Amino acid sequence: MSQAGVPEDTHDAGDAPAAGESPASSVRDGDRTRRSRKGEPSWATTPAIRRTMLGNRSRDTAPELKVRRAVHAMGLRYRVAFRPVPALRRTADLVFTRARVAVFIDGCYWHGCPEHYIEPASNVDYWRPKIARNRERDAETTAALSAAGWQVLRFWSHEDPALVASAIAAAVRPAGTGAAGPGAAGAD
Repeated sequence: MSQAGVPEDTHDAGDAPAAGESPASSVRDGDRTRRSRKGEPSWATTPAIRRTMLGNRSRDTAPELKVRRAVHAMGLRYRVAFRPVPALRRTADLVFTRARVAVFIDGCYWHGCPEHYIEPASNVDYWRPKIARNRERDAETTAALSAAGWQVLRFWSHEDPALVASAIAAAVRPAGTGAAGPGAAGAD
């Protein structure tokens, strides 16, 4: 019995969610219906997988942080999670505004790395087009930024951060210059 004297087991699964639960993320115990924020059925096969996938970061990933530390140690300064072209709804991981270099550290799973991507065994009808669309968007982003005068550098998250940082430094620094100082191409 609840404090109001109503038996708690009479709560209908279709009623409003419990306190602290959003209606969009509700999971009914009886029919296991998962809902997205828009009220559509969830893409996740289980609530545990949904929690795991929602916990994945879109920025400040471990590979990205390693590359940022290495680039920073080289004396280069950059913007993080920045839109190189404000009108274009695309965010680069590192942006060197003065040198007009946009860097993307692509995750092997999310962007379909040819070496490491393994198609999931479940929910293939969702994931196959999702990853394909991510690849298309990557190509569109590269083309749009290049057309706007930006140099686009793309690296996989499995690549050695020191080698990635060296490639970035080579693109950002003018040929024949040493460490970036105030006013240099890499000092954003």
